[in-house]
Amino acid sequence: MIVVVLVVNNVVLINAKIPSESMENTIMTGDRIFGFRMAYGINFDFFGKHISKKMKDPERFDIIIFKYPDDESQLFIKRLIGLPGETVEIKNGKVFIDGAEEPLDDSFVRETPLGDFGPVKVPENCYFMLGDNRNNSRDSRYWDNTFVTFDEIVGKAVIRYFPSIKLLD
Repeated sequence: MIVVVLVVNNVVLINAKIPSESMENTIMTGDRIFGFRMAYGINFDFFGKHISKKMKDPERFDIIIFKYPDDESQLFIKRLIGLPGETVEIKNGKVFIDGAEEPLDDSFVRETPLGDFGPVKVPENCYFMLGDNRNNSRDSRYWDNTFVTFDEIVGKAVIRYFPSIKLLD
């Protein structure tokens, strides 16, 4: 039984408590969620050895749990915005990909975002992440290591189970 619990906790699911307001109103401070570790393949540490095999690419707008690029001992949760090879630019709070005339749909954003950023080109095997509460989120715009690599991804957030059940997508 202990082996089953260890496998589920280290290979299949991640249980996380949300510590800040950076993803509000999608996920609130204090919410508890489950993430699916194998959403994109196999990517975990097992007895000090890192095992990684990508089977599916993360998609734009996925809510991802990952090791914070500036301190991998911390886990962060943000929304994937920029994919490998894309150029991301934020103008007047709106996100534009590859110089598009229309910004990305940000209907999940809590309040009107402020500010400008970029343009930055997302390197191969990397992702640009933003919080849904853009005016109160420590995300790719502010990190020393701007991008999340595939190897830093721990899982995809799939369900909030506390204080009530809600599918995350």
